[in-house]
Amino acid sequence: MTDPTRTANSRPPEDGAALLDAVEAFHRRFNVFPSEAAYVAVVLWDAHTHLLDAFESTPRIAFLSPEPGSGKTRALEIIETLTPRSMLTTDVSPAALFRSVSDPEARPTVLFDEIDTTFGPKAAGNEDLRGLINSGHRRSGVVLRCVGDGNTQTVQPFPVYAALAMGGLGDLPDTIMSRSVIVRMRRRAPNEKVEPYRERIHAAQGHALRERLATWAAAIRDQLHDVWPELPDGISDRPADVWEPLLAVADAAGGHWPKRARAACVQLVTAAKANDKGSIGIRLLTDLRDIFNGAERMLSTDLLGRLAELDDAPWADLDGKPITARALARMLGDYVTADNDPIKPRNIKTGPKSSAKGYYASDLADAWLRYCPPPSQASATAATSATAQVRALFPVADTPQVADSNPLPAPETATAGAAPR
Repeated sequence: MTDPTRTANSRPPEDGAALLDAVEAFHRRFNVFPSEAAYVAVVLWDAHTHLLDAFESTPRIAFLSPEPGSGKTRALEIIETLTPRSMLTTDVSPAALFRSVSDPEARPTVLFDEIDTTFGPKAAGNEDLRGLINSGHRRSGVVLRCVGDGNTQTVQPFPVYAALAMGGLGDLPDTIMSRSVIVRMRRRAPNEKVEPYRERIHAAQGHALRERLATWAAAIRDQLHDVWPELPDGISDRPADVWEPLLAVADAAGGHWPKRARAACVQLVTAAKANDKGSIGIRLLTDLRDIFNGAERMLSTDLLGRLAELDDAPWADLDGKPITARALARMLGDYVTADNDPIKPRNIKTGPKSSAKGYYASDLADAWLRYCPPPSQASATAATSATAQVRALFPVADTPQVADSNPLPAPETATAGAAPR
């Protein structure tokens, strides 16, 4: 018997899991992503753009690759068909972006292609745009503008909260990367086939899915307010901010999506950490930790040589030349020892009447513990040694330093016991 309360135009509730499956299938027709986790993240990101006001933050999603022709633009084109009020651009000024996103009722989904031309090594900083992108990550994010004329001007906050997807070569500023789901794109292999995308034909199919996503989002929006999805072990701080909205969408969809979402979260966060070179200073500290590898002290000349020999490291070509002792001292001077003194080179005795500048592991150990990623198995010994040295510093912080009585051994044979100078 027909339900008399159901109108002719009403529909049964949308099956969220089936809908996300359909969105994923649409992406797979035209996009080759590097992993199953990437498909999951992209689909959840598409869906979350219809639910922005249910969340405290919106993750950025960045399609990055080392070379052109890796499918970044195509990914953004497919997302364009699935997200509300999508705005695909390759160039935008801070003022234009601010004006575009400051009206919550007409807020677009910003799709920023070729973003490397804005933030790449040849770009001119663009700090205003970077700050705007970072502020728009959180629902509370605003920019301040003067409104009025002459002496009657007042400072007024304008909201800049908006969803943002990006595509570009290389990497982005660290502050943007930390707010993003990173998808490392690559060129398709000969056996990886996709359908040719024809906007006149296929955009309408994406729009139909977009309408279904909007309808489903309207039905579940209220239940997502103040929801705190369970995070996988080890996901906290900024990665938690990034993934909470996506996990909430997966939980609302049900089916296999909650499990797939958490597996994707762990995989992509782990991959981002593995690929994260961090700041140049953190990279330097990490490389020095691995070079010391348990040695108590090393000469600057030895460190410079070892740094320049590292594969996939910037030290052999830092601003067009190998890293120098002066540059090493300047970069390390930004960090402090456990006694809160700047890290500086010190005299190390190399013979009965000779010495040279170098560094002690005890001076670097606190910075290693605070800033460096967990050590690999190969450098675990060094980390253990560093921890012991830091802890040993505190009870003897005021003990006068004793000059070395023996020349410095080679790094491979350096032994503990010689007091630092």
